[in-house]
Amino acid sequence: MDKRKGVMFGLLILLIVIVSLYFDSEIVRGVSFLRNDILNDFFLGLTFISSSVIIFFFLTSLFLWKEHKRKWILPLWITLGVSVCISFVLKVVIQKQRPFQLGIVSVLSVLEKANHLTWNFAFPSFHAMLVFCSIPILSKQFPRFKYIWIIFASLVAFSRVYFGLHFLSDVIVGGLIGYIIGMIIVRLEKEYKFGEKIYGKVFGK
Repeated sequence: MDKRKGVMFGLLILLIVIVSLYFDSEIVRGVSFLRNDILNDFFLGLTFISSSVIIFFFLTSLFLWKEHKRKWILPLWITLGVSVCISFVLKVVIQKQRPFQLGIVSVLSVLEKANHLTWNFAFPSFHAMLVFCSIPILSKQFPRFKYIWIIFASLVAFSRVYFGLHFLSDVIVGGLIGYIIGMIIVRLEKEYKFGEKIYGKVFGK
């Protein structure tokens, strides 16, 4: 992507964020009308498999599957770890309430039982950051798998709005921050090869 296209893309993302912020309440309320038993079960399942623990072990196993890609495990862990830390800091600093906490939409009873939802803040979406931060590394190492993961990440992000746990702006910004984190780690690995060096020292390769 050349500089001009990069600027245009950045402006487009900024416009989308601004529009989503302006229409956040209307969007989350409109999406809630799509709820039905089938979609509820589907997105609940998606919520379970997109938990941080499952994502961590799945992606690690994916890179362990092919030996020559194992040097990317450390950069992957760093990407996930940085995303967790930045998400936590931003949530605590901004302290934006979730849509269901503001009474804009209801939340499924099964999700109300998750205590962390009552104190954890909305902005940015941690789930969106987690699934999008790994896209740059997956795109480089598993290009055929990239599009499947992008679809999965998009569905995870949408599920957060669907359940009234996040506004659209929460998931857009969360996904964007996560993706940028992933790009930075990939660039650092290309330049300094810290993952490759540590892998070589540990395994003598």
